[in-house]
Formats: sequence, structure tokens, C-alpha cells
Amino acid sequence: MAYQRLVRKLTKENLWLYILSLLRESPLYGYQVRDSIREKFGFNPPRVTCYAVLLSLRQVGYVAMERTERGGEGPPRKYYKITAKGSEMLDKAKQYLNELGQTL
Repeated sequence: MAYQRLVRKLTKENLWLYILSLLRESPLYGYQVRDSIREKFGFNPPRVTCYAVLLSLRQVGYVAMERTERGGEGPPRKYYKITAKGSEMLDKAKQYLNELGQTL
């Protein structure tokens, strides 16, 4: 039970870490975020939660959004990409987690 709670806290409750990590690799549109998390990290957050986290990351300036036309093949897509500020925050978070891991 304690282990499951730890996993939940380190995954779904810290989803921003996973999203910034993916966006550092390449820009993604919202629908791709959840699928990429599942493929790379092995858990399946709710799609609505992914969009809510993307919105909050945009509001604090860690993520930028760009609309891309699809040449008549549907509506424009909103691609999300990490900003310099987001990359800096991700580096700080990774450093903290590495330090924590060394002390445990």
C-alpha cells in the first residue's frame, strides 16, 4: 500500500516532470502527450489531466503553444514545446531527485 502511494505521488501527482521531459525531446500536440507518457514511462494518466497540466505549464511560462495548420486535413493542431524557463525548471527538478536518490 505504501509503495503504491509512492508510485502514484511520483507519477500522476508530478505529471509536469514527465511532460517537460517529453517536450524537451520534441514538440507534441496534446493528444500525443498521454500516449507518449504511456510508451516511455509506463503509466496512463487521464487525458484531461494532461491538458490541465499543459495549461498550468503554459500559464507559468514553462511551455509554449503553437498552432499548426494541417493543409485541409482537419483543424489546426496545437503543438506544445518546452521553453528555456521550463528546461531550467526540469534541470532543477532532476538535480533535486538525483540528490534525494543519493541520500536514501
